[in-house]
Amino acid sequence: MTETTGRLFEGADWDFRTLQRIHDACEDVAIKNLGLDVYPNQIEVITAEQMLDAYSSVGMPLFYKHWSFGKHFAYHEASYRKGLMGLAYEIVINSSPCISYLMEENTATMQTLVIAHAAFGHNHFFKNNYLFKQWTDADGILDYLDFAKNYVAQCEERYGRVEVERTLDAAHALMSHGIDRYPGKKKLDLRAEEKRAGRRRQHEEEVFNDLWRTVPTGPRKSRGVLSVERRRKLLGLPQENLLYFLEKSAPRLAPWQRELLRVVRHIAQYFYPQSQTKVMNEGTATYVHYRIMNALHQQGRLTDGNFLEFLHSHTSVVFQPEFDDPRFSGFNPYALGFAMMQDIERIVTNPEAEDREWFPDIAGKGDAMGVLRDVWANYRDESFINQFLSPKLMRQLRMFHLHDDPEERAGIRVDAIHDERGFRRVRRELARQHDVGFIDANIEVVDVDLSGDRRLILHHHVIKGGQLNETDAKRVLQHLADLWTYDVSLIEVDASDKVLREYVVSPRPITAAA
Repeated sequence: MTETTGRLFEGADWDFRTLQRIHDACEDVAIKNLGLDVYPNQIEVITAEQMLDAYSSVGMPLFYKHWSFGKHFAYHEASYRKGLMGLAYEIVINSSPCISYLMEENTATMQTLVIAHAAFGHNHFFKNNYLFKQWTDADGILDYLDFAKNYVAQCEERYGRVEVERTLDAAHALMSHGIDRYPGKKKLDLRAEEKRAGRRRQHEEEVFNDLWRTVPTGPRKSRGVLSVERRRKLLGLPQENLLYFLEKSAPRLAPWQRELLRVVRHIAQYFYPQSQTKVMNEGTATYVHYRIMNALHQQGRLTDGNFLEFLHSHTSVVFQPEFDDPRFSGFNPYALGFAMMQDIERIVTNPEAEDREWFPDIAGKGDAMGVLRDVWANYRDESFINQFLSPKLMRQLRMFHLHDDPEERAGIRVDAIHDERGFRRVRRELARQHDVGFIDANIEVVDVDLSGDRRLILHHHVIKGGQLNETDAKRVLQHLADLWTYDVSLIEVDASDKVLREYVVSPRPITAAA
């Protein structure tokens, strides 16, 4: 068929040889036309039930067993069978090789779209974006998941399923607070760090001069203050990575429990870049599949019918409801990301006077793919929106900002309109909605009462009055107390260190939890 017509396929049917032709054609456009740099691809075709199973285990293969995954599977399966939800066309794994799961129910056109989107769009972003380079190990993740699955199974056999699930329940509840946010901690060698700490102590002893005790250095610190400072230093406080702190410092955890916390912590760290790049990642993949599908159609490798089928799916993916539409629930990351990628291409190749004023570094540069590849490599959602959202696109998407602060005035008012000051305000506020430092609760361990009841003390630094939900806070703290095995106190404080609220939770008896 290909030799005589030049087309990749006819109709909706496909086989594995067709998938190979589709992959090779997409690869040719992606590498030669778009200059993409990707991991080797591994394409796997799965059933609807297997896709539901992947949903339940956060899209990861070789995942360990946990009751919550079965619960999610039952929920999604029931919704799917009743027609209340559809299924994704694909799931892609940030690994090397990059694994793309394709639904066997997809037509040949949809398989082409999925391969272009996942196997080349997401793949390139995974390999080149700086966050994924800093925080993920694409070569080692599959081996680590295999280790984690086997280790959890061994723990269940040795210590009992209930004990293992209790520990995993607590670790999952704290998963979003088991992350290192600074790249310097990623490749920390604990053995080397211990040796360096010994050398530092030796150096401090060698250079110590007893005369320094006689030099006035300000108000004298009491023994209690010195004890608190020394205790916090030895425990590495303050510490925002709660799972890491428990793994290293919880007094009654067994070695196997500490290893389970370490497993959950590493998996949470693996997903950390994805939460910061949703708009960019989906925008990149959507832009790439759009360019590849257009190129294949122009080459005559897709029929007009195939291309219309693609356009129908594509327009559904990038659909953005208006603010007064009942379906509106915020900005669709596919729509916003794709629109911004196309807008950057326009600014680079055909800028207007306004674009030259707002984007002097890229306006009229001419090399759209060169600029886009640089953007994909060096930004995350917050900085990407704050840097590249243009006034023209804000007008096109009819963006505005509503302000509601009872302390300033009653009622809601429009705070930013379509003028220069308003554009900058809208862009700044939209970018802030994707800033993990703003949207994630800033909670850290600040002290442990080692001389008293060993209570663990945490602080939540409240931003703009955003306090924790009481029910959720108590539930999560209960899991934290169960791992710590002593009382836990969480104090919410504002910018001036004023105490707004305090939660105190005691650990549950093990027999009651079992």
